[in-house]
Amino acid sequence: MSSDFWAGYASGAVGIIIGNPLDIVKLRQQTQHTGRAAATIQNTRSLLAGAAAPILGYGALNAILFVSYNRAELALSRGLEVEKSPGITWLAGAVGGLATWVVSAPTELIKCRAQMALPTAKSSLSIAKDIWRTEGTRGLYFGGLVTALRDSIGYGFYFWAYELANQSWPLPDEKKRTSIAEEAPRVMLCGGLAGIVTWASVFPLDVIKTRLQTQRLMQSHDTSQRRVLLRRKGAWLIAKDMFRESGVRPFFRGLTVCSIRAFIVNAAQWTVYEGLMH
Repeated sequence: MSSDFWAGYASGAVGIIIGNPLDIVKLRQQTQHTGRAAATIQNTRSLLAGAAAPILGYGALNAILFVSYNRAELALSRGLEVEKSPGITWLAGAVGGLATWVVSAPTELIKCRAQMALPTAKSSLSIAKDIWRTEGTRGLYFGGLVTALRDSIGYGFYFWAYELANQSWPLPDEKKRTSIAEEAPRVMLCGGLAGIVTWASVFPLDVIKTRLQTQRLMQSHDTSQRRVLLRRKGAWLIAKDMFRESGVRPFFRGLTVCSIRAFIVNAAQWTVYEGLMH
């Protein structure tokens, strides 16, 4: 495996461990229909609820993301015969985000349902087995289209914002080969800002995805065949219900917590990634 694969994997795992408690709060706020989100952190164990799947899955996702982004950027630059530009950076990030779909769709689904299972803190493995037993592969990829759209757009802005922030904080020529310890403040700030920009660009999609994946199965009766059918709402119907509920406010519920988490997590992730690559 290439160095950017393992650097991406390690940085993704570190990001999940650091950001999981705030991710639980974000998810609860997104799925709260009225009032404030209920308390979600009951004990030390609940801090890592739903983290097992992302630590394994998001590590792989981040590895695929960085490898796909680096290769796509190189291919686009060569194919279009132009130097690196903001447009190419965004497009390469979008390609990288789309490439993660195979991993991100089931990982996000399992993580969300594990976090919603608090305070019982049902394990990610148990939830994955239940989904596989009742719905098979299709169940694991429920909400996959919204996830793919969110990741493609979001990661386009992720790399675009990181590169833009780096260009706004250039290193003096004599320090271009400095140690990662000296570069850490710049990397952390640029990474944190990139995280905020990413989530701000796709937060409504993330809210829809979260509600889509955590909704309960609804029963309907097929009188012609005398059987009970289990179904869920689609993304479009969920979005319409949310707008009918309170206008645009539900689409941005939890954005403050998410932005704080995004800055912390991505500052750490980029520092780990750049440090290992250095």
